[in-house]
Amino acid sequence: MISGARNNPALTHPSLWIGAAMTACVVLLALIALVWTPQDPTAMEMAKRLQTPSAAHWLGTDRFGRDVLSMAMAGAAISLQVSFVAIAFGMAIGVPLGLFAAMRGGTLDEAVMRVSDFVFAFPALLTAIMLRELFGPGALNAMIAIGIFNVPVFARVTYGAALSIKTRDFVTASRLAGKSEMRIALDHVLPNVLPLLIVQATIQLSLGILAEAALSYMGLGVQPPAPSWGRMLNDAQTLMAIAPRLALVPGLCIVFTVLGLNLLGDGLRDWLDPRLRRRQA
Repeated sequence: MISGARNNPALTHPSLWIGAAMTACVVLLALIALVWTPQDPTAMEMAKRLQTPSAAHWLGTDRFGRDVLSMAMAGAAISLQVSFVAIAFGMAIGVPLGLFAAMRGGTLDEAVMRVSDFVFAFPALLTAIMLRELFGPGALNAMIAIGIFNVPVFARVTYGAALSIKTRDFVTASRLAGKSEMRIALDHVLPNVLPLLIVQATIQLSLGILAEAALSYMGLGVQPPAPSWGRMLNDAQTLMAIAPRLALVPGLCIVFTVLGLNLLGDGLRDWLDPRLRRRQA
């Protein structure tokens, strides 16, 4: 580890470790919430509504008597699930499209990029509204909406990186050796694009958290009684004067998660950037 840090000072960059620690805390909290929460996050007890923090309810209760800490933990699990699935969906479609377009070129290249431009013109919110009208609101539609928005993002990133890599000498040597374009793409181009995709995935994951919260806030994402940071913010907006903590808790959760992912992405970019490694060498 020490020798690796000497070869690449980016490994000692504070943002990498701070972001990794913050992200690990959120992921750990979400994993714990899948099997245990202090209280049932959906249980309503009107007799305990709007209680202040206590030994029984560490962050108090909301207007329906639900435990705020339990809701925040369950909301972390839901937000990460929606974002991870949406990012995986975007990568599963966008990366092959961008790679295929870059390797084939010509008319196919132009067609794929223009379709990406068309899809990119529809933000996740607009897509979610259309899906709600067709299938109704829900977490699945939020995943699809965010995932569709991520397809052209990953297609463009893959396309741009693959274009520069496919002109390298080692790719030319592979062609002269008789390798097919698909084989070259999988063996040489994709591994060199992967570090950039990892960094982009962390950035899109943080944007996915924000998008999921926004969709749930507007009633287009996760539906009651399932807890969500966005829904918690929506429920708290009319109680800001008497119980501001109800908005502070989910708001701070979103800020902490997005900040951690952005710091992690910056650190990974410095770590995986080959130009930085060459300069330090």
